[in-house]
Amino acid sequence: MVSPTGRQGSDGALAATGPEAAGNFVRAGWKALVDFSRRKPLGAIGGAVFLVLVLLIPIGPAIAPIDPYSPHGQFKYAGPGTVCNVESACRENLGKTFWLGTDQLGRDTLSRLLHGAGISMRVAIISVLVGVTAGALIGMSSAYFGGLIDLVVQRLLDTLMSIPVIILALAIVAAFGASITNVILALVIIFVTGSGRVIRAQAMAVRETDYVLAATAVGAGPVRTILRHIAPNCAAPYIVFATANLGYAIVVEAALSFLGVGAPPDDPTWGGMLAVAGNNFIEVSPWLLLFPGLVICVAVFSVNLLGDALRDVLDPRLRGST
Repeated sequence: MVSPTGRQGSDGALAATGPEAAGNFVRAGWKALVDFSRRKPLGAIGGAVFLVLVLLIPIGPAIAPIDPYSPHGQFKYAGPGTVCNVESACRENLGKTFWLGTDQLGRDTLSRLLHGAGISMRVAIISVLVGVTAGALIGMSSAYFGGLIDLVVQRLLDTLMSIPVIILALAIVAAFGASITNVILALVIIFVTGSGRVIRAQAMAVRETDYVLAATAVGAGPVRTILRHIAPNCAAPYIVFATANLGYAIVVEAALSFLGVGAPPDDPTWGGMLAVAGNNFIEVSPWLLLFPGLVICVAVFSVNLLGDALRDVLDPRLRGST
């Protein structure tokens, strides 16, 4: 008799379904997470820091102690820990503390960093997901069809890769204007070229395997073969490439904002805060440069730790050394 929480498998064993299957999935995921943390503690720490930064996207504005756009004229360049105690300047923020000081307009640095986390992390995550996914699909399709299609696609990617990244991003942003959307577009084009080459190399090897040849022989179409048989075997390099380039996306977004072609000047982005502090106020208020730079370093370092750990765990060539 078959249990109501299971079904009869092809080998006579009971396969869990419903709540039991969900419980098994959660336990397996938790076990994998614990094993990963034990094998790669630095990667786990990096992942935890990155998770905190991701959570700042929705909750950063809510936990910001002061409106990041609100100026306090009598508290320009206030040092960390200054209390807003002048009623005419503070109004609704009377009695609140500028924990990380203020900028040239008296705006709270901590609040601007929390808001900037949402902008910078959103730009990085969206650009990496869209760019790497599109590049992976292009790379797998190029490898599968081969011939003239592969030649044309790869030469196009080579052409884009020959252009320096910052120059390409500057050209795109200059052509379409400075905005968050155009920064994402520039980063997407950059990641399409890189991931297209990386995933194509893996797909070329998978294309010659017996199960792919068998799927083609029984009449499986290109879409089914690519998505069902080739894509799962390219998941490891996809995850590694995407994770490793999250930090790169943060740096490029900060660089574009630093050069004044990223987000609008009033938007509190990490790169924009660095640009203002580095160009004009580093001698007056060095903390305006210190705190955004520190946040960028922590974000990039944590993502790189996570990416290196995932590469060691997922890359079959490196499993023996972990």
